[in-house]
Amino acid sequence: QVQLVESGGGLVQAGGSLRLSCAASGRTLSSYAMGWFRQAPGKEREFVVAINWSGLNTYYADSVKGRFTISRENAKNTVYLQMNSLKPEDTAVYYCAAPAWVGRIPDYWGQGTQVTVSS
Repeated sequence: QVQLVESGGGLVQAGGSLRLSCAASGRTLSSYAMGWFRQAPGKEREFVVAINWSGLNTYYADSVKGRFTISRENAKNTVYLQMNSLKPEDTAVYYCAAPAWVGRIPDYWGQGTQVTVSS
């Protein structure tokens, strides 16, 4: 069984930055594509970004392209999401997931971490 634990969420002003982390345990995920999704109040969960197993390929939703950066450290079984130039519309619960890629529903999900961007 895989456990994914997110951390790093919080409250930030518009234009600010946050860095989310997702630590995996129970099984190495070095061969999995990993990703981040988010769900805002009253909205469906949406894909944000994914990174392939090697870290060489990434895919970003248009809404975050140029502002968010995903990375991973396979030796630490950890994935990161650096979020810059945050906007109020980025406010959501952010979930780490695996395996994750565009059009693929992940098998494993974290519990989520709240990100709130004030205007």
